[in-house]
Amino acid sequence: MTVPFLSLREANAPYMDELKAAASRVIESGWYILGEELNSFEREFADYCGSLFCIGVGNGLDALILTLRAYIALGRMSEGDEIIVPANTFIATILAITQNRLKPVLVEPDPRTFNIDAERVSRAIGPKTRAIMAVHLYGQLAAMPELAAIARARDILLIEDAAQAHGAMLGGVKAGAFGDAAAFSFFPTKNLGALGDAGAVLTNDDGLAERLRALRNYGSKVKYYHECEGINSRLDEIQAAMLRVKLKYIDDEIASRRRIAAAYLDGIKNPKIRLPFIAGDPATHVWHVFVVQCEQREALQRHLASRDIQTLIHYPVAPHLQKAYPDLHDLTLPVSERLHREVLSLPLGPTLQPEQVAKVIAACCEF
Repeated sequence: MTVPFLSLREANAPYMDELKAAASRVIESGWYILGEELNSFEREFADYCGSLFCIGVGNGLDALILTLRAYIALGRMSEGDEIIVPANTFIATILAITQNRLKPVLVEPDPRTFNIDAERVSRAIGPKTRAIMAVHLYGQLAAMPELAAIARARDILLIEDAAQAHGAMLGGVKAGAFGDAAAFSFFPTKNLGALGDAGAVLTNDDGLAERLRALRNYGSKVKYYHECEGINSRLDEIQAAMLRVKLKYIDDEIASRRRIAAAYLDGIKNPKIRLPFIAGDPATHVWHVFVVQCEQREALQRHLASRDIQTLIHYPVAPHLQKAYPDLHDLTLPVSERLHREVLSLPLGPTLQPEQVAKVIAACCEF
């Protein structure tokens, strides 16, 4: 019995008839870009997250890039300004900053939660700091009340990279509704995944929303009239229709992920494997991935592979050590570097069967 890390075919199978009907509806409409499917999804996702505005874009990276570009256009930051960001995030978070000619200030995470350490954030703020970019890594909310208090006290922006945290909640507030703006990815493997690339920005700021709508569409609000230098990054009608179907079931899928995570947390008993830590309310975590730490990671991965259990590493190389950023190579970030050496993601998807979960638990206990 093979245990796949995640089977997208199986994940989408329960909704196949609805997905096909939605695709047919779009095809038959004859309208494929910036139409009613996108308008409806933007309203529905904004309502789900508790935000006023949702702006659909081509992917999660564009959501981050365009958010910063919009703030530059609105005079909230300028070239050379600093953005505080977790040192152990996926590379997209850093790319969005540098591609806007802003400077990333990498801050170490809390080694228990993997999320940015609020105390270190406070110490890292300087005269050129314009924003904190909080990443809800692996599906667990960052320390948003603490980060929001820091941002307010220092009069800087708080931006959420919520690409892995659809539906995570704290005190009745969902991911995407804590900051001044939030970027989401709907990459197919996400908890809310499209059938291709897709992304969105959430905000309560109507000025920011208006600028983002123009930036995603060649800088245009009226066809062939361009008020700024924009790009082509629009969440298309087919993907919006797919997401509308799957949004109806996201809470059920999160519940399934939480049941599997609870089984892992209860069943995996091995001093060589450090299990994930939940900071407070379990609702803060939606388990995009289940990440353990092990000093003998490669040996553990080989052991699981020998039992037909697929695993992945999120992520093997810290951003400051990537070849793309030679100017960051001199940084010393021991917490982040250790995490990147030790983390391993176990299979966790809403379609895993109880016998597959039991097999993963047994193999981990045997290691």
